[in-house]
Amino acid sequence: MPVGVSAFFIQILVILLAARVVGWLAVKVGQPRVVGEMIAGILLGPTLFGAFAPDIQQQLFSAEYRPFLSLGAQIGIGLYMFLVGLEFDNSMFQSRARSALAISASGILVPFVMACLLSSWLLEYGGLFASNITWVQATLFLGASISITAFPMLARVIQEQGLANTKLGTLVLAAGAIDDVAAWCLMALLLASFGGDDSLFYKAVIGAIIFSALMLTLVRKHAAKLEQWYRREGRLTPRLLIVILLLWVASVSTTEWIGLHAVFGGFLLGVAMPRGPLASHLIKRLQPVVLIGLVPLFFTVSGLKTDLSVLSQGTLWQVALAVIGASIFAKAVACYLAARLCGENHPMSLAVGILMNARGMMELILLNIALQNGVITADLFSVLVLMTVITTMMATPLFNWLQRLPSFRAQIH
Repeated sequence: MPVGVSAFFIQILVILLAARVVGWLAVKVGQPRVVGEMIAGILLGPTLFGAFAPDIQQQLFSAEYRPFLSLGAQIGIGLYMFLVGLEFDNSMFQSRARSALAISASGILVPFVMACLLSSWLLEYGGLFASNITWVQATLFLGASISITAFPMLARVIQEQGLANTKLGTLVLAAGAIDDVAAWCLMALLLASFGGDDSLFYKAVIGAIIFSALMLTLVRKHAAKLEQWYRREGRLTPRLLIVILLLWVASVSTTEWIGLHAVFGGFLLGVAMPRGPLASHLIKRLQPVVLIGLVPLFFTVSGLKTDLSVLSQGTLWQVALAVIGASIFAKAVACYLAARLCGENHPMSLAVGILMNARGMMELILLNIALQNGVITADLFSVLVLMTVITTMMATPLFNWLQRLPSFRAQIH
């Protein structure tokens, strides 16, 4: 096997090639490309590649080069969350606020009821959480894991299906955004409490409040000048791009320093940026590089930590079935019922439940943060990665089936 720089670039080549091929196959069978890229990352890990060719897999993805892959993955996810923040539309809440709040509340409260039930059993099962974790911390983590939604994927599905300005599109995006913000806040609270040092907890909580307030007021106000700069120049100049990237570095570094994760800083900076031609240009310029060149690194880093073969050992498969079943019920069924109680019709409510059940990359980010901070073990990580893939794969075919019903289109506008 090659060594040094050549070995690292061979890794990158294999990852990008696998992501493109499996992503292409996913599109062919009616799944979003991101689902294929998620599966490609798992296939490159011990689940498949490591099972059939362990020596080659270990040489290709040796521990020596994993820190570099992890660094690329972290940069990619930080930039990805910045793009998510840029596409975050605050105005979507206004038109259907009541239904969106009710659906998002059910998509948070019911998962927490499930988390309360599951956490006691999983802690008793043993070997899934950190040895020093409390019931409250385990419940916080499971609640955040079950309640999170694949918001960026939802936005793309809604846009691709031409539903952006429909009642369904507005409702799902608003409810999904609220759920994700709540899930990330809970995860931030968990990470702050898991340090075992009261000063770290207060630093994280107070720092998060101050940082968020500054980003959404002072930074947002001055970021408007970047839009004026862009309009004055008529293009995204190198100096302007460097200023924005420096702001991004400052944001992600600050959230890391106060005890949270870089994704929070990237997302909040995106939310604080002005909406207009500059945001559209940044998305157009950065999205191909991030989605094609960097995000697959994240999926591979996740896949290298995921060994689905452990599910065949002992009774861990029972844990997987229970977690998957509870997650689907807590999200899909709860959101469907909430939409019905808010007066939405059956097709609309069914679509809401189907789409809100997808978890996608947002869940993988959350799981990697939890594993990195020692909150969970590799076994629970693998169980929840499987839940993520299954719930994400369910969304598109079920939604496509629903769209073929004659009455569907007429009732969602």
